[in-house]
Amino acid sequence: MYRAISAKLINVTVAAAGAALLLGAANSAAHAAANQIVARVSLSQQTMEVLVNGRPTFAWKVSTGDRAHVTPTGSFKPTRMHEMWYSKKYDNAPMPHSVFFSGGYAVHATYAIKRLGQPASHGCVRLHPDNAADFYQLVETFGPTNTSIVIVK
Repeated sequence: MYRAISAKLINVTVAAAGAALLLGAANSAAHAAANQIVARVSLSQQTMEVLVNGRPTFAWKVSTGDRAHVTPTGSFKPTRMHEMWYSKKYDNAPMPHSVFFSGGYAVHATYAIKRLGQPASHGCVRLHPDNAADFYQLVETFGPTNTSIVIVK
């Protein structure tokens, strides 16, 4: 099944590829600083803002940990990625487009889209399936080492 990819994501991906081609083999510190993704998750606002090369590019509703399950705060790097993952802890719950950042915590898609914008997870950061696919693609394109996930109260 194919889904439409947003024009914004295509432009970001093309720009990243263009920057890499322009710089060729010269992988300078300036290039490394300019070729980054920062995903800023606000627990109080239940939002995730994605900055690409320092520019706000996406803003999405999320669901983070409910009262019984805290979402960790801090700055993280993606540790692993899975196009489809099933939770070993929570009854094989599907976690499409998972970007893990701390132990079993991940940014991933949810099918409970009516709960986005309010705490509802077991600690993960849940996104609309389209947004999770876009975020996953960005992390794949820019690389986990050039991606930061910052979670604030």
